[in-house]
Amino acid sequence: MSDLSEVAAVLARGDGARAVVRVLDRHGFGTVEPGQLLVAGADGALGGELLRGALDDRATVLATEARERPQVVEAHVAEDAAVAAGLACAGGATLLGHPLGAAPARALAEAFVAGVPAALVTRADGSASLAITGGELDVVEGSLGFAAVDAAAAAHARGLLRRGATVTERVVLEDGADVLVDLWVPVPTVVVVGGGAIADALAAQSALLGWTSRRADTVAEADAAVAAFTDADVLVLVDHDPAFDAVLRTGLGHGSGPGRGFLGALGSRRTQAARRERLLAAGVTAEQLARIHGPVGLDLGARTPAETAVSIVGEVLAARSGRDPSALGRAAGPIGA
Repeated sequence: MSDLSEVAAVLARGDGARAVVRVLDRHGFGTVEPGQLLVAGADGALGGELLRGALDDRATVLATEARERPQVVEAHVAEDAAVAAGLACAGGATLLGHPLGAAPARALAEAFVAGVPAALVTRADGSASLAITGGELDVVEGSLGFAAVDAAAAAHARGLLRRGATVTERVVLEDGADVLVDLWVPVPTVVVVGGGAIADALAAQSALLGWTSRRADTVAEADAAVAAFTDADVLVLVDHDPAFDAVLRTGLGHGSGPGRGFLGALGSRRTQAARRERLLAAGVTAEQLARIHGPVGLDLGARTPAETAVSIVGEVLAARSGRDPSALGRAAGPIGA
């Protein structure tokens, strides 16, 4: 989860009308970080940012006006202004500004401060919103107007949470409701079990992505870390010692319910086969074993530790977004979506 402390402070202040401005649709700009929003507090204070500030002149006015009524506006950023703001290229955006009630605003603020998952779901015309927060997105504040729509929105947000990544998307729910969904999830923690050059490269690659990483050198240390995993967290087992099978069993939720997080293990085909036989003998099912990514990493032809680290985080990213990796040049969908 990106730093949303400023947004949280604005959302939590005062009892009057608040407003949120978000990107409803866009084209161009290159890759854009999801979960962006600009908020206007009850006292007029502003927090957050959209598109690196390239739309500040429109967005700040919209944020103030949207405290009274929802609005949808079109905005365009020329090439020079976009590049100056740090965007890849020119583009256009449909901005949605809408009021946000005190209860959902405070729920979001508390979730941002606590670092727990949070979602904001709003009808595409800005007429109604609900906030969903908590480790399992189990607390709902606000309403989209009908209980069935609220339930469908919450179910959709929980499905997105299983990917473990912050996301912004406009979607039509099964009941026909057209909504904008922003989901914010905590930044992943990568637990690397074992040492060496690959472990060091994984730590460096995690830092580059803004993820946190930690080393675990004992079974007890690794087991405790994995037992506390969220869906966003990552285990990379570098050490081939059979004693660390216990950590994988914990990650799979063996004997204690469904597992969480991304479970990856390095090793040759022979090492993978031996580990598989040991886990099956310990009572792990074939279905559970399918959750272990091993040998972990995408087939990129990696040779060096740094290249191997790229292949590993590449598979993590693909798993988090629900993608089957392939070259972008052969993809039919929008780039970065």
